[in-house]
Amino acid sequence: FLIGVKLNLFFVNLFLYMENKHTLLIIGFVWPEPKSSAAGSRMMQLIDLFLAYGYAITFASTAQNLEFSEDVAGKGVAKKVVALNCSSFDAFIVELNPMVVLFDRFMVEEQFGWRVSEHCPDALKILDTEDLHFVRQARQLAVKEGKEFDESDLFSDVAKREIASILRCDLSLIVSEVEMELLQRTFSISKDLLFYLPIFAEQRIMIKGYNDRADFVFIGNFLHEPNWDCVRYLSDTIWPLIRKRLPKAKLLIYGAYPTQKVFELHKPGTNFIVKGRAEDAKEVISTAKVLLAPLRFGAGIKGKLIECMEYGTPSVTTAIGAEGIDGGLAWNGFVNDDAEEFADAAVKLYEDAILWNGCVANGFAIIEERFLRSRFEVDFELRILEVLGGLKEHRNGNFIGMVLMHNFVNSAKYMSKWIEEKNRKV
Repeated sequence: FLIGVKLNLFFVNLFLYMENKHTLLIIGFVWPEPKSSAAGSRMMQLIDLFLAYGYAITFASTAQNLEFSEDVAGKGVAKKVVALNCSSFDAFIVELNPMVVLFDRFMVEEQFGWRVSEHCPDALKILDTEDLHFVRQARQLAVKEGKEFDESDLFSDVAKREIASILRCDLSLIVSEVEMELLQRTFSISKDLLFYLPIFAEQRIMIKGYNDRADFVFIGNFLHEPNWDCVRYLSDTIWPLIRKRLPKAKLLIYGAYPTQKVFELHKPGTNFIVKGRAEDAKEVISTAKVLLAPLRFGAGIKGKLIECMEYGTPSVTTAIGAEGIDGGLAWNGFVNDDAEEFADAAVKLYEDAILWNGCVANGFAIIEERFLRSRFEVDFELRILEVLGGLKEHRNGNFIGMVLMHNFVNSAKYMSKWIEEKNRKV
């Protein structure tokens, strides 16, 4: 069956090449940094997927090309710096004439979606959500206000913007089955507009065993608010409980873009060690005995917890941290929201070699069953070709999206032109 499917894809792709339409434009919120964040790894996975599908890719962004950005040009991806509120983008996209345009998060679609629709109306528009921002922000607000999160908290202005962006696009990539279900049940989004495509992982052989590892570890980009909150919670609440029982153990804190407030948590006297950016996340995670991630808010799926399963490192996390990952399979450690129970689980896992090895095996099973790229790549390409082949009918079936696009284009267009004219006079 798969051979037949791949043959069909080959002939479709060959036709598209002959028609010179096999072009993808990715408009990035930032230039991808896979060594800094799961979002960066996710973007590189999408680039690799589309390269394997045979697309000529151009990656455009308004952001500065920072020193930690991936060399996408080395993969044969063209790079383009674009400007906000500038008609130069119109000329650029008309010349490129992409078959597919992928927006990196809804804020990018708000900025450039109307220009794509106006100048390349037949281009398939894909939104990569990364996670649902409105879910993360609603949960964050609940923690800040010290109250239980309720689904009614989701109905925010950010939700209206993000849902509108999903409706304006032809297909939105969702990394979590929990978020797939939420969008359909709570916001009545048609499944035809959504595609479940999680972060991919690789099945690996465990690098180091129980006796060759030491200490606890946390890793996460500090530009991401859930990670900063998590480290502060570890410092104030979780680590003192663990240290009472394991006074010689250390907790090593790694993450890109640490600020001064992060380094102020560095307390060698209590073995709470802030290291900053990790040169090699694989080395950091695979030499630690247990990864701690007591996340109190967030959305999507957590790249750090997928990575620790890849590298054979058990974890202790919260329900938020584990959300969308296990699919009902046994976790590679423990999931606890209560601080005392979280600390007890961390100590137990750290001290019990038999339990530890069993949890490592659980993590490998989750990767094997749920996150291998081979489980998704054919279905994703087929879905893209299916929507492209019936794009008009697909859009007619999403009439609310057409209405939103009509109104949004008019408002965004004239606001952008006003800003462009204002900038020109300055």
